[in-house]
Amino acid sequence: MKIAFLAAECVPYAKTGGLADVVGALPQALQRLGHEVIVVMPKYADINTTRYPMRPFLAPMGVWMGNTEEWCAVYTADNNGAPVYFIEFDRYFGRPGLYHDANFNDYLDNPRRFGFLTRAGLQLCKDIGFKPDIVHAHDWHTALAAAYLKIWHWNDPLLGRAASVLTIHNIAYQGVYSADHYDYLGLQWGNFTSDKFEDHGRINFLKGGIVYADMVNTVSPTYAKETRTPEGGYGLAPYLNNKGDRYVGILNGVDYTRWDPASDPLIPARYSAADLSGKAICKRALQERFLLDVAPDIPVIGVVSRLVSQKGLDLLAQAIEGIVNTMRVQFAILGSGDKGLEAFYGNLPARYPGRIGSYIGYNDELAHWIEAGSDFFIMPSIYEPCGLNQMYSLKYGTLPIVRATGGLDDSVQQYDEASGAGTGFKFYEPSAHAIYYTVGWAVSTYYDRKLHMHKMIQAAMAQDFSWERSARAYEQVYEQALAAR
Repeated sequence: MKIAFLAAECVPYAKTGGLADVVGALPQALQRLGHEVIVVMPKYADINTTRYPMRPFLAPMGVWMGNTEEWCAVYTADNNGAPVYFIEFDRYFGRPGLYHDANFNDYLDNPRRFGFLTRAGLQLCKDIGFKPDIVHAHDWHTALAAAYLKIWHWNDPLLGRAASVLTIHNIAYQGVYSADHYDYLGLQWGNFTSDKFEDHGRINFLKGGIVYADMVNTVSPTYAKETRTPEGGYGLAPYLNNKGDRYVGILNGVDYTRWDPASDPLIPARYSAADLSGKAICKRALQERFLLDVAPDIPVIGVVSRLVSQKGLDLLAQAIEGIVNTMRVQFAILGSGDKGLEAFYGNLPARYPGRIGSYIGYNDELAHWIEAGSDFFIMPSIYEPCGLNQMYSLKYGTLPIVRATGGLDDSVQQYDEASGAGTGFKFYEPSAHAIYYTVGWAVSTYYDRKLHMHKMIQAAMAQDFSWERSARAYEQVYEQALAAR
């Protein structure tokens, strides 16, 4: 099959979350299965073109938006065998950040920016003669692709036979904007209805994409179930339920070329399930780097996260002082986000020296160090479409402590205190109380049930969440989309 990915993010060029990891890795896995895949994304001003060089490919390229023709240029690069095309249009993408300014205020022209990206991606296919069997859109940013195919390209000799797949990475972000932008998007006012794009007088990109897409999926089976409910669907549950068996969940994969302690070039020592000696070296180095008391017998709990309420970091903030005051345990925290949470976590090392270390910001090397050097990794998310860090943790023999939601529930097997089976510790209630007692359960297992700890670490490191497994599931979705088209 020929598959065109349209997305706002792609590792390693631009990333704010798991969307970028999927768009970076899945095309490569599909290529290895024999498919031809291209990726189309913006040429953001923030992309480091020295580290990730690209070359001019096509200029100028005309893109019709409503009654206006915009002119842009296209650059290209090879991402481990999967070609990536970058849409250069400085009016929309030649600014700092991906979606918002330095104060986290959304750019007011976001609907125009990403509507344009989507139309440009389809136009590029036409201009280079790439005849896709599948146009794979990701999140609200490119959800309009499904509608454009049916509204404007249904009889197009190149795009007319393409089926559309829409992947929802986080249903809370739907692209809801003023109807003032609707003319520019060129979707026809006859489609601005409550069963398509209209949402309380505004445009809802994701809603319209769901309605028009031949197949819709999300990034874990449990999240697919949760989003079909009024609580988890954020207003879109009826439209997802209307899709019937054309809405499914596929668990994301892990790029084990980047996340494997046996080959990771960023960690202090490499190790494997057969020889864990390197993990002890990584733990000592992590304790030293985060100014924790250097003690091999004290468990370290790692955090790598956006510091936001969705990730449960406000709940952890309510529990963490009680944990360190009553348990012999340490924390190594890496993250950024909500300014109040940044201040709280940033101040903890001064209040609990030797027991809590924190780094406010993001550092890829530190993320690897925390995965390798910690004994546990905590993710207390309120909701989690998939989550990747818990799967990284499993590979590194760092047992996850997670709330049983979305992909966290799908990827972590609950510890059985009777047999020692399992790969982590799960709790269900989103509360500081539940976090406190589940951490206590994990810490008591560390001190009192050493054989169970070893058994769980071996089971965790044997888990396989490779992208090849996920890619084969996407193949089935593509076949369903072609049949449904």
